Amino acid sequence: MNRLKVAAIAATAALAAGVATMLINPGPAAAHGALLTPGSRTYLCYVDGKSSTGEIKPTNPACQNAATVGGTQPFYDWFGVLRSDGAGRTRGFIPDGALCSGGFTKYAGFDAPRSDWPLTHLTSGANHNWRYSNWAAHPGWFYLYITKDGYNPNQALTWADMEEQPFLSVDHPPMSGPAPDGYYYWSGNLPVKTGRHVIYSVWKRSDSTETFYGCSDVVFDGGNGQVTGINNPLPSQSPGPSASPSAGSPSPSASPSRSASPSASPSRSASPAPSSPAPTGACTATLAVTNSWGNGFQGEVTVRNPGTAQLNGWTVKATFANGQVVSQSWSSTYTQSGAVATFKNVSWNAAIPAAGSTAFGFLASHTGTNNPPTLTCTSP
Repeated sequence: MNRLKVAAIAATAALAAGVATMLINPGPAAAHGALLTPGSRTYLCYVDGKSSTGEIKPTNPACQNAATVGGTQPFYDWFGVLRSDGAGRTRGFIPDGALCSGGFTKYAGFDAPRSDWPLTHLTSGANHNWRYSNWAAHPGWFYLYITKDGYNPNQALTWADMEEQPFLSVDHPPMSGPAPDGYYYWSGNLPVKTGRHVIYSVWKRSDSTETFYGCSDVVFDGGNGQVTGINNPLPSQSPGPSASPSAGSPSPSASPSRSASPSASPSRSASPAPSSPAPTGACTATLAVTNSWGNGFQGEVTVRNPGTAQLNGWTVKATFANGQVVSQSWSSTYTQSGAVATFKNVSWNAAIPAAGSTAFGFLASHTGTNNPPTLTCTSP
């Protein structure tokens, strides 16, 4: 048997083994996202580098250096700076000098100490409408830190450079629109600072230990969100409703139960009150299968409010056709009777503002072809 044939057989065996491993250990579906306003380094470098051919050709010097260090794939994957084992950990977990990459080698080029990263211009202490991409939406907590006074962008960023506590924490904020253009949103004041700083974002999922990290370079010079240092204009983002986070959110090192009442949920009272009760059935539901293996699969359902009044509570019924049986759900409660699985909101995602959305996920098994269910959505 010649060496080429042996190599081909070995490669086929390795591929089969890899597929078998995935089927046996499918693992949870990954979330994806990054801070959009003010934009993270990865996001703004992606915007800067986009070309008409689809190639990444950065013009910003710091972004060019990141491409030299790690190639352009991290630009396409700007929403993927994550640690699957993060569990909300920060100090003592993410190494000094690797805060912006989350300690993930793939994004090491974005840790470079430089003063020419794309920059967002802000006003000290002003109220800000925060946006965080929901490229792959999952519920969780968001924590925002900032560098101490005297921060030097030309030195490696360490935990000693960061303020000890987050200046803003948000518990399970609402979403506006689906990926790739959708986002989580909330309102909250910027810290009182002067000059150049890094805002450090941490997104801790409440349905897994996966945690996202990111650096946003900002300068407090009286600006209103203008971005300099990029070649292309930022995509427009609909203003969307806003919600003011309340104080006292859990520490990012903690792992509070999802069943607990959120202590720092964005205030639903900040959304306009409906002028009249929302009609029954005034919501829609769509299903995406995010993972599958053997006779099992993972689904994610997006519940949208297409109306002009806030919905307060929702129920999604999924009528299956091929013996699908739900075994677990998150961000919802469920019951199943025969072919019909009924999912209801939990406390923190009951309210959906006008034109807003939320999402929940589930695991299920099936027999035969996994045909999609018929979904209906109603609101009391």
